Amino acid sequence: MKPGYIFRMDPRPVLRLGHSPDPDDAFMWWPLLELGSGPARIASPRFRFEAVPADIEALNRRAKAGEDLLEISAFSCATYARIADRYALTACGSSVGDGYGPKVVARSARSPESLRGAHLAIPGEGTTAFLVTSLMLGPGSFRATAVPFKEIPRRVAAGDFDAGIVIHEGQLTFAEEGLSLVEDLGRWWRAQTGLPLPLGANGVLRALDERHGPGTMAEVAALLESSVRYALDHREESIRYALGFADGMTEELADRFIGMYVNSWTLDYGPTGRRAVATLLGRAADAGLLPRVAEPDFVGGGA
Repeated sequence: MKPGYIFRMDPRPVLRLGHSPDPDDAFMWWPLLELGSGPARIASPRFRFEAVPADIEALNRRAKAGEDLLEISAFSCATYARIADRYALTACGSSVGDGYGPKVVARSARSPESLRGAHLAIPGEGTTAFLVTSLMLGPGSFRATAVPFKEIPRRVAAGDFDAGIVIHEGQLTFAEEGLSLVEDLGRWWRAQTGLPLPLGANGVLRALDERHGPGTMAEVAALLESSVRYALDHREESIRYALGFADGMTEELADRFIGMYVNSWTLDYGPTGRRAVATLLGRAADAGLLPRVAEPDFVGGGA
C-alpha cells in the first residue's frame, strides 16, 4: 500500500440477487453489477448488488426452505403461492410466454391425452411448467421424475421417459434431438384463458423494509426496473455480456431466446400480466395443486 493511501471498504450493504444461469436473466441484471473496476451502470448510493446464479428449481427450494433467504430472487410463478409470506412479486423481471412457453415433447407424434399414465421427465416440482402440465393432463394423472433441465431432451430421446417438459433454450432446440412436439404449454394456456402464461417471477424479500427502512422494497424494485430498461436500451452490449451464460448456444439462438423472455412484459406485468398471475394461481388452487393465496402482491410498476 502506498504511503498516505487510506483503504476504505465499501460500507453499502450487499443485496444478493438470485437468478437462473441463463442468457435472459444475465441480460437483464448485469447493469446492477460492478464488473471490473468500474461502477455499475445502474448504481445505488445505498446498496451493492451481488449475483447468485442457480438453477430455477434450486432457487424455488431455497425460497421455500426459508433459510438464508436471498434479498432478491427469481423463482417460478408456481412457487409464489408457497412463499408469499416471505416475498412480494416485483412488477418487473418476469418471464412471460405470450402464446408460447415450455413444451411437452416425445420421441414421436402423440396427443396430450395419451400421456395420462405416462412417465414424464420434469424440470422440477416447483416449476410453472410442471404445474401447467398438471392442469392440462389432470393432477396426479402421470408419473413425474425431476431431471436437470438440460438433460431432459437427451433422456427422452434415449427412451428413459415417455415424454418430457423442456424449458429455457430446450424450447428452441428439442427437434435437434429428434423429438416431436406434443403441446406448447403457452399455447394451451392461451386457448384455455385468453391470457399469456407467467413462467418465471422475481421477488423482493418483505423483510427489507424492516432491515433498511420503510420504502426499501419499492426502492429496490425501481432499481430492478431501471436495470431491465438499460439492458433493453443497450441491447448489443447486453447480448455480449449474456453470451457468457449461453452455454454453447450460438449468438443467434441466444438473441432469439432473450427476445422471447426479456421484453415489455419484463418491464412491467401490466394489468393483463397481473391478471394472468392471479388466474394461474387461482386455477391451481381450485385443482388442489397449490395453497390458495390472497391477491398477488406486486411492488413497483404501474397498475
